[in-house]
Amino acid sequence: MSSYTQKKGFGATVWDYITTVDHKKLAVMYLLAGTLFFAIAGFEALLMRIQLMKPNNDFVSAGFFNELLTMHGTTMLFLAATPLLFAFMNMLVPLQIGARDVAFPFLNSLGFWLFFLGAVFLHLSFFMGGAPDAGWTSYASLSLYSPGHGIDFYVLGLQISGAGTLISGLNFIVTIITMRAPGMTFMRMPLFTWTALVSSALILFAFPPLTIGLLMMLFDRMFGGNFFDHTMGGNTVIWEHLFWIFGHPEVYILVLPAFGLFSEIIPAFSRKRLFGYSSMVFATILIGFLGFMVWAHHMFTVGLGPTANAIFAVATMAIAVPTGMKVFNWILTIWGGSIKVTTPMLYALGFIPSFVAGGVTGVMQASAPLDYQLHDSYFIVAHFHYVIVGGIVTALFGSAHFYWPIFFNRMLNETLGKITFWVFFIGFHLTFFVQHFLGLMGMPRRVFTYMEGQGWDQFNYISTIGALMMGVGVILMVINCLMSIKGKPAGRDPWGDGRTLEWSIPQPIPFYNFRQTPLVRGLDPWWIEKQEGNKEVTFAEPIGDIHMPNNSAIPFVISLGMFIAAFGALYNPDADKPWSIYVLIIGLAITFGAMIVRSVKDDHGFHLHKEEILEIEEHLYGKGGNK
Repeated sequence: MSSYTQKKGFGATVWDYITTVDHKKLAVMYLLAGTLFFAIAGFEALLMRIQLMKPNNDFVSAGFFNELLTMHGTTMLFLAATPLLFAFMNMLVPLQIGARDVAFPFLNSLGFWLFFLGAVFLHLSFFMGGAPDAGWTSYASLSLYSPGHGIDFYVLGLQISGAGTLISGLNFIVTIITMRAPGMTFMRMPLFTWTALVSSALILFAFPPLTIGLLMMLFDRMFGGNFFDHTMGGNTVIWEHLFWIFGHPEVYILVLPAFGLFSEIIPAFSRKRLFGYSSMVFATILIGFLGFMVWAHHMFTVGLGPTANAIFAVATMAIAVPTGMKVFNWILTIWGGSIKVTTPMLYALGFIPSFVAGGVTGVMQASAPLDYQLHDSYFIVAHFHYVIVGGIVTALFGSAHFYWPIFFNRMLNETLGKITFWVFFIGFHLTFFVQHFLGLMGMPRRVFTYMEGQGWDQFNYISTIGALMMGVGVILMVINCLMSIKGKPAGRDPWGDGRTLEWSIPQPIPFYNFRQTPLVRGLDPWWIEKQEGNKEVTFAEPIGDIHMPNNSAIPFVISLGMFIAAFGALYNPDADKPWSIYVLIIGLAITFGAMIVRSVKDDHGFHLHKEEILEIEEHLYGKGGNK
């Protein structure tokens, strides 16, 4: 039987999105949730910059500044950049490999709801006694002694959210390995799919150390576990190792998909094949491998000794080599190309020098003696923001313009897009370039105020003006997105230069993606078909029945149970909150009850028959093609 019916009304739409297992709708939900948390984290950053705009400022208190600092870093990395990249991975990976959905649609939905409710739980800390205040790294020496429940929100929120990310990573690995269309060999996969695969493998190996670290922190905070308390035989440095064994690969979990997105944008608007495709794949795998061998370069000042410092310094310098290979390949793709300077291409052209600047300061940090001087100064803040903003945020903005037609069948305004680029790009360099000099002049990071007469005043003022410009850029971007709602449908391949399978599908994309499974005849399959004058991709099968999964509310219920249980775990039942144990039990009962229902329920999905497929396509595109 078919569940294809057109539901009307706001309530029906909300229910559809709560229960959906369609990777495209989940991609839109990741995009909206990531944008929300990006805006929150950006607002927190602006408050900090206003506080540091002049010496001896009292715009915010020291305690609140610590909360802003912690939540800004935590939100940007865990709850903004990660879901925004997952939005592109969810939308594009199945389309790029010729699949009808991900391998485990149910788990895809569960991954989203765990991430989202974990993130909401963490942000409720602002309204329930104070947010975490020990820095985004939450070093045990600070977090064990943090009063209130801020750190408990951090631990429980990230556990729930991290479980969702881990589930999603596993899902993408299985999808890419098992669901590629006929002819889609590994060395014909688009580079974005390759980076999604390596990034998902990093998630699989990097998140368990964080999970274990958070569990130990939970036991220390709630039950006196003493894993990290040195006065009771624990070791606070263990937290740093566990955190950075996760924390450094996390940078590559984020930056590799960003590399992949630029590796789609640059060939499209250079109108030529990506230079050195095989070496780009090799470099991606090598970055993923070496990413696990450099974590202790965050700990050069801990006192691990010269041998450990030397090993990690060499590994840190080595990881610059595959990254450099990528940069040269992008430049050589542009070289000699027939370049169209669109908004996505502007972001790509701005990304290359910005990211290289971040990389160069990273190689400087690989020298342990220099790191001793620069560690915990504003030089580090400048370095990693050049990597994160110059690499990941520019990729997200450029790709939003590039792939907006795939998400919403609309184009963003090019003129407003280019204005947004220049406002944001100039603001970004104004904000963080001068922070290198602040670091060299000795300004420590994480301070909420400073005395005048140290030579820091002017640079901090410039930095704050730049941050305000970045805020204006983000607002312009949101306005552009909202304006696109009233725009004309974009149709298939609206840029005219699409190279991969996702551009070959008529718009709007039907919920089953491909009417027939495509046959891939080489790298850039859609480009090959266009060069041969074909209006459609070559299909590997005649039109026939399609099997699709049913929607389900169970992922939302499982996640809601965890969300409720986390409130019970916050409080000590022996103190003034005797009800907390009941909240914990109710939440876990909801979660396990939903799991049992899922395990005993026979849900075989449904089949779409050939006649229904033709009826759907006639409804979407009219007779004979796109409406």
